[in-house]
Amino acid sequence: MMLHRKKSLTARLTILFAVVSSSVLLILGLVIAELVERHFEDMDLELLEGKLELLQHAVISARAEGNFDGLPAQLDAALVGHHGLAVGVWDSDGKQLFLSEGAEFPQSNLPPRAGRVLPKTWTGLGEQHYRGISGQAPTGVEGERPATVLLSTSLTHHDHFMQSFRLTMWAVVTLAAFLTGLLGWLAARRGLAPLHNITSRASDITANSLDQRIESGEIPIELAEVVNTLNNMLGRLKESFDRLSDFSSDIAHELRTPVSNLLTQTQVMLSRPRSIAEYQDVLASNAEELERLSRTIADMLFLAKADNRQLMPTQETVDLEAEISSMLEFYEPLIEEKQLHLTLHGHAEVVGDRLMLRRAVGNLLSNAIRHTPENGSINITLESEVGEACICVENTGENIPPEHLPRLFDRFYRVDPSRQRSGEGSGLGLAITKSIAMAHNGSVSVSSANGVTTFSFSLPTG
Repeated sequence: MMLHRKKSLTARLTILFAVVSSSVLLILGLVIAELVERHFEDMDLELLEGKLELLQHAVISARAEGNFDGLPAQLDAALVGHHGLAVGVWDSDGKQLFLSEGAEFPQSNLPPRAGRVLPKTWTGLGEQHYRGISGQAPTGVEGERPATVLLSTSLTHHDHFMQSFRLTMWAVVTLAAFLTGLLGWLAARRGLAPLHNITSRASDITANSLDQRIESGEIPIELAEVVNTLNNMLGRLKESFDRLSDFSSDIAHELRTPVSNLLTQTQVMLSRPRSIAEYQDVLASNAEELERLSRTIADMLFLAKADNRQLMPTQETVDLEAEISSMLEFYEPLIEEKQLHLTLHGHAEVVGDRLMLRRAVGNLLSNAIRHTPENGSINITLESEVGEACICVENTGENIPPEHLPRLFDRFYRVDPSRQRSGEGSGLGLAITKSIAMAHNGSVSVSSANGVTTFSFSLPTG
């Protein structure tokens, strides 16, 4: 299996800078080369057309003298100082009147014939390039057909210039690619320096230092959001670690006490012979403690499933008023014992798991009954709105301090830690209620003021 090497962001930016700058310079060079070529062509044509007019006057002047014998001398004089310029003149019968020394015209155009077009450029001997034009030179004699003139100029100088220009252009492009690549590498390294600092700072944060944060004061705006996201993640991780640590400590504490009681009672009973009645009493006490342990373990397993999203509520229509009324019959002895005043108002139906909802509401009711003083009151209100139903359980009693409200639904959390073993349950009831609400896409909340504590359990109706 081949391992794909990860590409460096610095290398990518360096290559990008070099390619972009080289491409721009190359395109610019090609455009300039094309413009220079066209400029040379315009200059050559302007020169050739000017010489053509001069030759036309020379032909008329020579013919006016009676013949073309003086034409060569006139044309030689006209071509003095024009290196690379060649001229050829033929009369109407194809007879050569003049041809410059070293002139190289296409053989297919010699002698000129009607219908034969002189190419704009051609290659002569020695791979030299030429550009030329052809034209007619009237003789000035009425009825006499004009002579044919061919003119050409050598492109050797132009070719040398363009060759030098292209070599220079490629050298500049190559040098520019190297320099921009180097500058791009330096810019990328400098631009990514804050990212390296973030990486170095984040690598120093361990599970024991989750309270540390990455400073965002000198971080560029583009990376500020990344830093904020990392800091928020560290905050969530610290909160999760703290809860996990507290949960582990609470589990150890919750299980240590009943196990210690069981072990102590068993060792005491085995220290000397006992009567059957004594053994039965201890076994009954142990069975009660084991039953409590079993419920605690079952609750923890239920919460573990909720954490891993393994709770799959069934979907059935649940009449909340009817279910709560039947549950109140179960709690009636406790209500009468504390002489509590309990009322149930409203009606609501939801779609969900009936057993889970009974468990959640039962936890809220038992919590209210446990913390309501004698002769206090508990009020249960069912509210139904469009798409949502709410169960509100209010009980009178002492206010819960505001700093404890956000953690009431945490596992094993108690407002008064000194009352952990006073028969108040395992401390998992409200956490289970919250997990059941979330499994049904609902929510729970609590408020406490003016001697009234209210737990709200909201569920979607559909």
